[in-house]
Amino acid sequence: MSAGTLGAERRRPGNTAASLAGLGVLVLVWGLSVPAMKLGLESIPPFTLAALRYLFAAPCFAFFLLGRPIPPRRLLFGLAGLGAIGIDVGQATQILGIARTSAALATVITATIPLFTVILAMLKLGQKLLPRHAVGLALALAGIGLAAFGPPGALARASLAGDVLLLVSSVSIALYYVLGTKLALRSTAVTVAAWSSLAALPGLVLLSAFELRRHPFHPSVTGLGVALYLGLLCTVAGMCLWLTAMRRLPARIAAGTQYLQPLIGVVASALLFGDRIGPVFAIGTLFVLGGIALAAWPTRR
Repeated sequence: MSAGTLGAERRRPGNTAASLAGLGVLVLVWGLSVPAMKLGLESIPPFTLAALRYLFAAPCFAFFLLGRPIPPRRLLFGLAGLGAIGIDVGQATQILGIARTSAALATVITATIPLFTVILAMLKLGQKLLPRHAVGLALALAGIGLAAFGPPGALARASLAGDVLLLVSSVSIALYYVLGTKLALRSTAVTVAAWSSLAALPGLVLLSAFELRRHPFHPSVTGLGVALYLGLLCTVAGMCLWLTAMRRLPARIAAGTQYLQPLIGVVASALLFGDRIGPVFAIGTLFVLGGIALAAWPTRR
């Protein structure tokens, strides 16, 4: 079976309206994740915050797996590799990047995740991308740039090392989404999210152990609350909603809606960290909405 046949024939049917509603909730939850991480990093070191996130998520994933058959060995190896690429590498580089650059600029770079997702979906799932869809995705990304660079001093707070780490994270997370979608076609979204997360947890705990030997920490109530938010909402609920939507909707639609996340992130960063936004943000918002409309436009009537 070709990649095109896989993408066209094996996408699971389902309630499209429910999938779109789930994406709407996801936009809000994930949109607040970058400023939440920035807030959590004030009292918790980066690797430890990432480890706490998945430690809080682990019991939920273990509960979801109760009564389910253990996947075949080959699928388990695939899920373990998926966790290493998308979670160990993706989350570690993301949180290190956020710690080294401004929250506004971090939202811009994480906005490249949908772009990489759509490109990889073309290659791995055989999904079509027409020129107008590409223009829409580029327009949305330009809008994110306008919205995030609008606050004065955003560029001054930039860090090349942090930006490169965030870019590596974006590619790793996009790989997780697309490869996870292929694996979810052979099982379920919950199975993929749960097993890949549990497989990635030991690596994050090991990184945290090395970190805590050099940087002991005293977490605040806010920091622990951020870890709970990231673990239960962003990870458990978020990954199940996202992988379900990716099975039921074309990647360009699912990924296109995620361009709203950075807009929420920039507004939250302005409220939490004092970044100022103005007319440029409004113009960027219009670019984003127009880009999403183009990216989600049907391939046929």
